[in-house]
Amino acid sequence: QREPLVFFIMRLNLKAVLMLLIVAVMVITLGIYMRCAAFSFSPDFVRQLSRRQTVDAALSNSAAGQESAGAAVLQDIECAINQEYSIHCKRDENANEVYVPFSFLRQYFDISGAVTTNNEANAGNTASAKFNWMHSNAKVNLPKGKYDPRGVFMYFENYNVEVRDRVKCISAAEGVPVSTQWEKRGYFYPTQIAQFALAHYSKNLTESTPRQHVLEDADGNQAGDWTTPKTSNMTRIWHHKFNTSIVQFETTIGYESAISMQLNQTQDLVLSVDLLLVTNSSSLMVTVLNRDTKHSYQLHYIAAELLLSVQESNIYYGLGSSALNRWRHITRDLHIDVQKGIVMGDKRSPLKVRRSDLEVLSIAFLGIGFYDNLTLSTSDHLAHFYDAAEWFVHNQDTKTGGWTNPVRRSLNGFAELRPGWISAMGQGHAISVLARAYWHSGGDARYLKAASLGLQPYRVYSRDGGVLAQFMDKYNWYEEYPTTPPSFVLNGFIYSLLGLYDLNSTAPGKIAREAGKLFAQGMHSLKKMLLLYDTGSGTSYDLRHLSLGVAPNLARWDYHATHVNQLLLLATIDSDPLIAQTAERWKGYIFGKRAKHN
Repeated sequence: QREPLVFFIMRLNLKAVLMLLIVAVMVITLGIYMRCAAFSFSPDFVRQLSRRQTVDAALSNSAAGQESAGAAVLQDIECAINQEYSIHCKRDENANEVYVPFSFLRQYFDISGAVTTNNEANAGNTASAKFNWMHSNAKVNLPKGKYDPRGVFMYFENYNVEVRDRVKCISAAEGVPVSTQWEKRGYFYPTQIAQFALAHYSKNLTESTPRQHVLEDADGNQAGDWTTPKTSNMTRIWHHKFNTSIVQFETTIGYESAISMQLNQTQDLVLSVDLLLVTNSSSLMVTVLNRDTKHSYQLHYIAAELLLSVQESNIYYGLGSSALNRWRHITRDLHIDVQKGIVMGDKRSPLKVRRSDLEVLSIAFLGIGFYDNLTLSTSDHLAHFYDAAEWFVHNQDTKTGGWTNPVRRSLNGFAELRPGWISAMGQGHAISVLARAYWHSGGDARYLKAASLGLQPYRVYSRDGGVLAQFMDKYNWYEEYPTTPPSFVLNGFIYSLLGLYDLNSTAPGKIAREAGKLFAQGMHSLKKMLLLYDTGSGTSYDLRHLSLGVAPNLARWDYHATHVNQLLLLATIDSDPLIAQTAERWKGYIFGKRAKHN
C-alpha cells in the first residue's frame, strides 16, 4: 500500500526539479540579457547581411520574373582566366552566353565605362539608363587649318600649366613657373616654362578681349581714394626719363602705416603694376577674400630672395633682391598665388578655391618706393608670354646654346642624366616661344639671337652635351632625354621639329636656312622610323625595346593621343601620305580598333 505513495512523491520531486531548472534558465537568460543590453552587431556585418539578403531577394524575384516570362535564368559559373585564376561570372544557358563583370574587364583591358541616366522621361515616365564603354579617355584635337608658326601652337590654348600640382608657384622674381616634377624644392624647368608661354600666347589669340580696370596711372585715372595715415605720404611726380607721371610713396615700418585703397566686389584677379622698391622693408600687399568661406588672405610681394612662404593667412612671394632700386613690370594672377599659398600651408588636404569665389578687397603699399599703371584685369596673357620669353633670353648657356635642366633624371635601364642636361623638346619649345616673340615684338633682335643660338645643340651628339643621336648610324634624331644608349622618345622629337619649323618660317636669311636644314633632316628620319612605334593597338613611347633589348615601353593613352595630334598637325605642312595615314590608323586605336591578324 506504500508503493503508490513513494511513486507519487518521486513524480512530484521530478516536476519540482524541472520547474526549478526552467526558472533558473529564465533567470540566467534574463540576467545575461540585462548585462549585454548594449551589445550590437558591427555596422559592416549588418550592411553585408542586409546586402546579401537584398541580392538574394532580387535574384529570387528576377528568377521568378524570368521564369514567369519564359526567359532563361542566369546561372552562376566559374570563369577560369588563362588557367591562372578564376572569377565569378553569369551564364545564360539558352543563349549560350557568358556575362563577365565589367570591374574585371576594366582592369584586364585597360578600358573605362560608366552608367549614365537619361533624365528625360520615356514613354513609361521613368529615366532610362545607358552604359558608356570607352576604350580611352584621350582626346584628339583636329587641326583647324594649316599650322601657322605665328599663330596658336598646336592645341595649347587648352593648357593651364600654372594650375598643375607639379608647379609649386609662379616665381614673383621671374614671372615663370617653378617645377617640382623631379625635385621637391622647386627648379626652373625649360620645357614647362615654354609650355606656360605657348599656352598664354595661344589663349591671347583665341579668347575674347580681357576686361581691364585701371586703379591708378598717376596721370589722373584713379578708381578710388587712397587712405594715407598721418605718418605716411603719397605724391605724384613727373618722371623725365619716362616722360610721364609716377606715384611716390613713403611710410613708416608697420602695417598700420600702409597706404591703401579699398575695393568693392572686384573680381578681376590679374594684377599688373610697374613697381620700384627702395628699401628691404618695402612691399606691395593685396587682400583677397574667399566669399564662400569668408576667409581672407594677405598676399605680400617683398624685396627678398624668397620663392614662397606661408604664415597662417599671410602668403609671401619674393621679388628678389635685384628688385631694389630697379623698375619692374609685375603681372600676378591672384587666384593662382592664393591657391599655391594654400597648398603650401596645408599640403595634406589643401582647399581648392574656385576663381569665381575670390574677390579683391584692398591693395596697399608699405615702405619707400614708386609705382605706376596699377590695374586689375580678367587676364593678361601677353604679359605672361613675354615674361617667359625674357627668361629664355637671360637664362641661356651662351657656350652651348642650351637651356639646361638643373636636376637629375632617371629612366629605367638608361644611365642617369646628371644636372645640366639639355632636352631637344625643351630646345624646340623655347625656339617656338622666341620665334613668336621675335615676330610679335616687331623684330626684337634679342629673341632672334637666342633662338638662333638654340640651334647649336641640334648639331652636337648627346654624349658630348648636345641632343643629337643616330639610329642605326644613319638617321639623325633629336633626343628629349639624351640617354646612353639613345632612347628615341617620339613626342619630344616631334616637338623639337616644330621649333625648327617655326624658326625657319619667321627668321631671316641664314638662320632660316639653318633651321630648315635641321628640320628636313629630322622629317626624313621621322618618316623612316615612324612605323617602329606602331604596336598594332597603340604606340610605343620610345624605342627602348630596340636600344636595350627589353619589352616595349607602351605609351599611355594621353601620350598616344599626343602622337596622333602631332601627326595630324605635321600632315598640314607635309603632304607625304605616310603621315596622314599613320595618324588616322593611330586615331582608330583610341576607339578600340586593332591591326588585323595574318
